Amino acid sequence: MGSIDTNPTAFAAFGDDTSFQPLNADDVRSYLHKSVDFIYDYYKSVESLPVLPSVEPGYLRRQLQSVPPTSSAPFDIAMKEVREAVVPGMTHWASPNFFAFFPSTNSAAAIAGDLIASAMNTVGFTWQANPAATEMEVLALDWLAQLLCLPAGFMNRTAAGRGTGGGVILGTTSEAMLVTLVSARDAALRRIGSDGVAGITKLAVYAADQTHSTFFKACRLAGFDPANIKSIPTGADTDYGLDPEKLLEIMKADVAAGLVPTYICATVGTTSSNAVDPVGAIADVAAMFNAWVHIDAAYAGSACICPEFRHHLDGVERVDSISMSPHKWLMTCLDCTCLWVRDAHRLTDSLETNPEYLKNDATDSGAVTDLKDMQVGVGRRFRGLKLWMVMRTYGAAKLQEHIRSDVAMAKMFEDDVRADDRFEVVVPRNFALVCFRIKPQGAMTEQDADKANHELMERLNRTGKAYLAHTAIGGKFVLRFAVGSSLQEERHVRSAWELIKKTTSEIIKGEK
Repeated sequence: MGSIDTNPTAFAAFGDDTSFQPLNADDVRSYLHKSVDFIYDYYKSVESLPVLPSVEPGYLRRQLQSVPPTSSAPFDIAMKEVREAVVPGMTHWASPNFFAFFPSTNSAAAIAGDLIASAMNTVGFTWQANPAATEMEVLALDWLAQLLCLPAGFMNRTAAGRGTGGGVILGTTSEAMLVTLVSARDAALRRIGSDGVAGITKLAVYAADQTHSTFFKACRLAGFDPANIKSIPTGADTDYGLDPEKLLEIMKADVAAGLVPTYICATVGTTSSNAVDPVGAIADVAAMFNAWVHIDAAYAGSACICPEFRHHLDGVERVDSISMSPHKWLMTCLDCTCLWVRDAHRLTDSLETNPEYLKNDATDSGAVTDLKDMQVGVGRRFRGLKLWMVMRTYGAAKLQEHIRSDVAMAKMFEDDVRADDRFEVVVPRNFALVCFRIKPQGAMTEQDADKANHELMERLNRTGKAYLAHTAIGGKFVLRFAVGSSLQEERHVRSAWELIKKTTSEIIKGEK
């Protein structure tokens, strides 16, 4: 077992002056310059690094000391350990050979915005706590709402003045789902005259079986009875989107059984297959029961800044909330999930806190937005700066070009898959995700095909030259090829396809 270093010259690394100055301006400049050099080198070399690391669980603890140091050390020592121990254990989401999950995009403007926000380290829970942070977030959300052609009712500020709606930047889609579920829950309880939460066992919520698993987790956190969380089966007949007729049938049966339809989650671009639930038709069904409708457009919402994809949000004017995550596909680093609500008061009624130590004239005037009242916690990061920096630096035209380029590369890959009779595209491609697999051929059964596809994925990922993930669609093991890493170019997609073809040939021939 290691021992704690008790060297009395604990601050020797900070020079002759032994006073601790963690924000010494010269140190800030020196450390950040070295960090920037590291980032530059990383982006220059990431393409050549194995996308998936070949490390075993617990590797880092074995390489770095297991007890915290007492003595200080030069910053260069920490940077050396980052290079030698941390980088080799990273899954490189920034790699242009990363095709798993959904992209985690980034940009120079976003990194700069995040760096500046981190340096300022503001905690903007109320407008007064940091007016610029609050107003920057509100402005950035209103800008993005305009790029998405959202109705004015979702905006904080409109041409006519302050709107009834509003937005907030949260960490993840999970948070957006949770806060809207809580608001819908409270509204439904008031509607049925429940005393407190006594009537919560009557409330029912709905989503397609392709909806992200985080929705069902958020429902449990919001207190809904698991028996009343309805996962509605989908199939190839609707391209795995939610069937409004099936939804209506289930909701009618629930009402007959004494339940209260409370919330429907419609997804635009599901994780498994990029399925799109029909927003307008779902909103029509929800209106019959006064149920809250939320649109989860975490991934595909970014595409809707392009006119050719905006139709996927048709009907948004009749929903209660919508969220999307620029940290997935709109060049803004984690974490950045944007939530808009049509009636901000429905959110703040459930989430508002007003302790004496936070009271101030600006809040009391009703003229400002206190973003703490639109989220779970009170403290919050200055996320709005990096999102504003991205839009201000690149403009709508460049962001649209980025989306269209990724979609074009995904279509190229899809065309290659369709042209090879050993493969099949399992579901129609909507955006920049292609779901494909080796299809059964000759004496190969569906079970054999599943094994072959699993082996294909494992072999590809072991090479370090590409990283793909999988899903299950219609009971089949399916590979997901997600285009969109910020450094990706057509040559990376073509190289991955060549590797897929070569590896498939080896599997079919029985080669190890």
